Amino acid sequence: MFPTVARVLDLDVVTRGLPEVVAGREHLERTVRWVHVSELPDIAGVLQGGELILTTGIALPEHRDGLAQYVKELADVGVAGLVVEFGRRYFDSLPRALVHAAEQRGLPLIVLRRELRFVAVTEAVHALVVNAQLEELRSSEEIHQTFNELAVEGAEPVEVVQQVSRMAGAPVVLENLSHQVLAYDTAGQNAQVLLAGWESRSRGVRPKGRTGHDPRTGWLVTAVGARGHDWGRLVLLGTPSSAQEDVAPEEASHRHTMLLERAAATLALNRLLVRDRESLERQTHRTLLSGILTHALTVSDVALRASALGVPLEGRRLVGVVLRQRRGSAPAALEAQARLRDFTETAAAAVREKRLTALVGALDDEAVGLLVSLGPRDDEHAALDGFASSLRRLVTEAEQPEPVIAVGSSVGAVRDARRTLVEATQVADAALHDAPASGARSASYYRLPDVRLRGLLHLLRDDARLQTYVERELGPLLAYDAEHGSQLIQMLRIYLEQGRNKSAAADAAHLSRPSFYDRLHKVERVLGVDLDQVESCLSLHVALLALDAVRR
Repeated sequence: MFPTVARVLDLDVVTRGLPEVVAGREHLERTVRWVHVSELPDIAGVLQGGELILTTGIALPEHRDGLAQYVKELADVGVAGLVVEFGRRYFDSLPRALVHAAEQRGLPLIVLRRELRFVAVTEAVHALVVNAQLEELRSSEEIHQTFNELAVEGAEPVEVVQQVSRMAGAPVVLENLSHQVLAYDTAGQNAQVLLAGWESRSRGVRPKGRTGHDPRTGWLVTAVGARGHDWGRLVLLGTPSSAQEDVAPEEASHRHTMLLERAAATLALNRLLVRDRESLERQTHRTLLSGILTHALTVSDVALRASALGVPLEGRRLVGVVLRQRRGSAPAALEAQARLRDFTETAAAAVREKRLTALVGALDDEAVGLLVSLGPRDDEHAALDGFASSLRRLVTEAEQPEPVIAVGSSVGAVRDARRTLVEATQVADAALHDAPASGARSASYYRLPDVRLRGLLHLLRDDARLQTYVERELGPLLAYDAEHGSQLIQMLRIYLEQGRNKSAAADAAHLSRPSFYDRLHKVERVLGVDLDQVESCLSLHVALLALDAVRR
């Protein structure tokens, strides 16, 4: 937003001096943050960088080494350019040593062939600088106000991404730590072109720091997370630069950097907020269930409040139940909330129909939780089976999606209620994506023995720690495949699936044994592991299963 050296040279007040660039022409896009008039040869010590120096050269060193040192000091401090006026010290040309040093250091060197009033130049440029600062403040205020409103309204990620794209005028993508797209806005571009090969393209962009600009792709990237735990990246897709060196975020675009970081903060904040609309009864039940899961309420508080709601917990057997709905495409945010609310009421109706005693409430945006309280004479299996049958009938009548019913182990005390609810949650998440084969269950609901490792990894697929584990174990190999178009990941998968039998794996890969062995050696070199070690293979096998989970 600040003027460049080229912009300054185009000002009317400067063109009257017949400016001529004699060195550093390719660096005229440097930002001018201030204009400084000085005749001192050691002025660099009081500069901060970004200044355009105006001088008549009357006090510059006469010898070659002194001129080279003068230019070096200006370049080292980050001066935007040096303007020398003819008429006092120099008349037709500048010393070759001065021009050569400026060219070598990439410092724009300009001569004025006609005398100017330096004060008029400083006034004109400073007016541009001040206007740029005011515009920056206005832009900052606009961004601050816009994203404050989105945060207060609890905007969905897609709404935040759309707002960033609209304000930046460029495509924006929100991805997780496994480089998979969570939300995006194309800014009018073709979505298929924008997202083609996204994972491999994104893996190649690793700017330094939390926010960074990649000159090769033109991407501006910032991390998204809160409380010290990052869970994704927000990417603003720009135009690639021919420069190969790293570019500071403010050089890429200070406004875009500010915009992206503010949006990332809004996304992180909104992820911490829970939005739902329920009946007062369901809200009260949900508060108790949440208090149990988060330890926000003491055991005595939970027991007291539940008893006041007509759900006695003390001296009873408690069973955690978690319900999730199977469905195809994800509905819009408001529709999802309405579905969850209706599903929660259906679950409560099934509890009443079977005359069970239970707390019933939403656990998150997709799950409904129950803490069933059973008396000493109640048969646990009969009670749960009856509830499951009733629930399935009611959802069918209401034309709601098929439910997954997961049950935790029963416990005999309120202090252990959290354990049964957490276990049921794990089972539900795993069963939703990796249902056991037909006949694997003897009941109409899932329990822990019904789900295995793949299901557990599905449960953890959105956890940044699991994604970090996958990147640590397989990241170099995935990056190598993306860069060279190889299939080393697939070779590793075949080798592990064949029980580390190299001959069988070579046959399964339809390769000769020498060719397959060569690929395995390459896998070892890229990952720095020994595939003859059982523990290394076990870690890699789990990482591959986790990779499949996070990619679904």
